[in-house]
Amino acid sequence: MSRPGELPAPFATLAGPWREDLLVENSEFLAFADRADSPEQALAQLNSLRGRYPDATHHCWAYRIGPLYRFHDDGEPGGTAGAPMLKAIEGQGLDHVMIVVVRFYGGVKLGTGGLARTYSGAAAACLRAAPRITVRPRLTLRVEVPFAHLGRLYHLLDSGGALRGEETYGEGGVTLQVQLLPEEVEPFTAALRDATRGEGHAEPEQ
Repeated sequence: MSRPGELPAPFATLAGPWREDLLVENSEFLAFADRADSPEQALAQLNSLRGRYPDATHHCWAYRIGPLYRFHDDGEPGGTAGAPMLKAIEGQGLDHVMIVVVRFYGGVKLGTGGLARTYSGAAAACLRAAPRITVRPRLTLRVEVPFAHLGRLYHLLDSGGALRGEETYGEGGVTLQVQLLPEEVEPFTAALRDATRGEGHAEPEQ
């Protein structure tokens, strides 16, 4: 875990949603995985799948988002679904990931061992097949400029790799959030100072 003031380490996550289907003893297991950057996003994905498959027997799920994680068996015997799915996420070295396995019961009981293997296998197969990206966390700066230099600031942002956040307008100028990769912070700060003749300021967001 990073110390206060440090950026989190880069992490591997999914480039987008992915689905893999599995048929075991006449039961259908539909595995859905996607990136989730907050518990709210993860649970929104779950609710969406519950809405798409309201007649499914179970909607089991797990997520890992940095130090945060949760899982749920949704009526399957305890420890046979959510926990194995979480282990599949961790075993793939992924972060900021939500996985949901939707089951349609086919009439044949798999037993606790069979269920755990199936849920783990479905989750792992989905995560292995899904395209991945590496995310490098950005540093957020609080930038303040007088109105007279706003155009120069926008030009500076548009010409670089900065991500523009929320803007607040005051009596004398504009305050906005800017997200930069660590190596971009010093050049951006220097360019802002030059473009605004020293009247623009950028400080790390607390």
